[in-house]
Amino acid sequence: MSLVERQDSTIATAAWEGGTGSVGDYFALLKLRVMSLVIFTALVGIILAPGGVHPVLAATALLCIAIGAGASGALNMWYDADIDRVMSRTAKRPIPAGRITGHEALAFGMTLACGSVLMIGLALNLLAAGLLAFTIFFYVVVYTMWLKRSTPQNIVIGGASGALPPVIGWTAVTGSVSLESIVLFLIIFMWTPPHFWALALFKSADYETAGVPMLPVVRGPQSTRNHILVYSLLLVSVGLMPALLGFAGPLYGVVAGVLGATFVWLAVDVWRRREGVLATRAAFRLFVFSIFYLFALFALLLVERVVTLTLQLLGWGG
Repeated sequence: MSLVERQDSTIATAAWEGGTGSVGDYFALLKLRVMSLVIFTALVGIILAPGGVHPVLAATALLCIAIGAGASGALNMWYDADIDRVMSRTAKRPIPAGRITGHEALAFGMTLACGSVLMIGLALNLLAAGLLAFTIFFYVVVYTMWLKRSTPQNIVIGGASGALPPVIGWTAVTGSVSLESIVLFLIIFMWTPPHFWALALFKSADYETAGVPMLPVVRGPQSTRNHILVYSLLLVSVGLMPALLGFAGPLYGVVAGVLGATFVWLAVDVWRRREGVLATRAAFRLFVFSIFYLFALFALLLVERVVTLTLQLLGWGG
């Protein structure tokens, strides 16, 4: 019996008898690294929103958004178990490894999804609940089940789900969507394509093996590099909008400009290095820096807002 046949037999047996997953395996279904970014950007949306909200309600909103993100991750792993098995970076996930069955992951994800939407609706407001439900639906159904396997623009359109957490956080506080929250959405939305396409450049073999039509697989590396450069320029422009619109201070504007220039420089480096180890390293550098870039922008917004609120509380602000 071949290794693949033994693996199939193990997974089939686990599916019949039930998984042997530990608590850690269920946490793995939540995609904790992705969840951490969701939590942080949602927190910024909550803190930036005018009017404020009771700390307990703010914590409840943040918890619901985090649980909803975890539900999306679990349902994504349930549906994508077949392609996860053949990709090196995902083959050890709980479902393809046979530690958790597909039925268990589906039930786990649906329970978390329904619970998070119900709780945020009861504790905060229905608009926040509706946006959270839409985010989960968009990520699982529109992106995972449809776009991911059908178009090289999957990341562009599907990125909307990952960009909504700060909007949900803002809406949980205010009960409405405003220009500021839309700008926060646009920053993440424009950041997603160059971030994931940089990853796809040095992981294209994985995506090709799995049959996922990522841009480097379908259009080739050079087309991907062109797209990365264009979206990087758009991202830098959108990244400056909080300062231009007046809901971020001059410190944010200066740092966003410096970080944006660095982002574009790295994107140009990816564009001009066409093959070999140097091209792979350039894509990897952009991928790593893109994570820092997004975190830094939202951290600056958060710090500026906290400082402003603190000064107002002390009677030193306007």
